[in-house]
Amino acid sequence: MAENKLKIFVVDDDVNICELIRLYLEKEGYDVRTVNRGDRAVEEFSSHAPHLVVLDIMLPGLDGWQVCREIRKRSNIPIIMLTAKGETFDKVLGLELGADDYMVKPFEAKELVARIKAVLRRYDRKEAGSVEVVFPNLVINKTNYTVKLNGTEIQLPPKELELLFFLASNPNKVFTREQLLEHVWDFDFFGDSRTVDVHIKRLREKIDVKDQIWQLKTVWGVGYKFEVR
Repeated sequence: MAENKLKIFVVDDDVNICELIRLYLEKEGYDVRTVNRGDRAVEEFSSHAPHLVVLDIMLPGLDGWQVCREIRKRSNIPIIMLTAKGETFDKVLGLELGADDYMVKPFEAKELVARIKAVLRRYDRKEAGSVEVVFPNLVINKTNYTVKLNGTEIQLPPKELELLFFLASNPNKVFTREQLLEHVWDFDFFGDSRTVDVHIKRLREKIDVKDQIWQLKTVWGVGYKFEVR
């Protein structure tokens, strides 16, 4: 992967952290661009066309949440969020906005490099395995990240679509919240697993249509399944 000179976009207001990350990543063969403001990150994102973004939360101009939202409007590339806070709320919010992983400061640069490599590998596998799942009045396409309900395309954030795709790809199979976090978010989640509940709730608000043979079901005390009658 290093020979391909993949581009990493590092967004952090701490110049020393940016330089430390740059040194480690360039040693691994990545092309690294650093930015210290959220508004500049949004401005330069398209021209830099990175393969992955390392994004701090506390930024001048625009904060990390706002930058994450703006990136997700344009791209599904991986985002690893950095936070000096350890609260579950921060982790959950980052995941809900479409982040792929997070690290809490202070962190070891070597661990961040390992996370970047792992997330990029998973992203490559996802892209290679992109397919379409079709049910009556529902089409979920992971090649172009679209969902059609009754023939009309509906907008879903990447993680909501990936969660729906995963469940629909395994009809009538029950998954715990922890299993869904592992399969859809692709990393071991330490803390409150309520982010799955939030995503399921939002999916139901968007695709819960009466008289369909399929339905997102809660299996009380266990987890969730995509039920097909």
